[in-house]
Amino acid sequence: RILTFLNPDHDPLGSGYHIIQSKIAIGSGMITGKGYLQGTQNGLSFLPEEHTDFIFSILAEEWGFVGSALLIFLFIVLILWGISIAHRCRDPFGTILAIGVTSLFFWQVIINIGMTMGLMPVVGVPLPFISYGGSSTITVAICVGLLMNVSMRRFMLE
Repeated sequence: RILTFLNPDHDPLGSGYHIIQSKIAIGSGMITGKGYLQGTQNGLSFLPEEHTDFIFSILAEEWGFVGSALLIFLFIVLILWGISIAHRCRDPFGTILAIGVTSLFFWQVIINIGMTMGLMPVVGVPLPFISYGGSSTITVAICVGLLMNVSMRRFMLE
């Protein structure tokens, strides 16, 4: 895994295949992308696991830099929302809970996007709200519910 991370071209048809195809997909999207369902890496099945771990690569190929930047901006808004909830919370447990949930989102986004761009090793972390998977979707829904609950309860404390 470390050798593949440092040099994916060491085994281009084996362990380095995913990351090489992911970089090709991200790079071929250019500024505005190829269009919805028009990506070659996805359409020709060059990129395995495109609906789970490498969904950002497909999004970058089909929607380009503009779509990728918009998605990253939305994740930044979500993370800033979580930080503001933690900052405005009156009770210490709510603050810690909001910081923990926000940290979970932050690290999932950083690791997944870094992984698809080749900046981090491929570890299989899903992209919140985007990646396919039942347990990931349930976890994200519970985390958003916890953030909303902490936000709501700050008005109830006396």
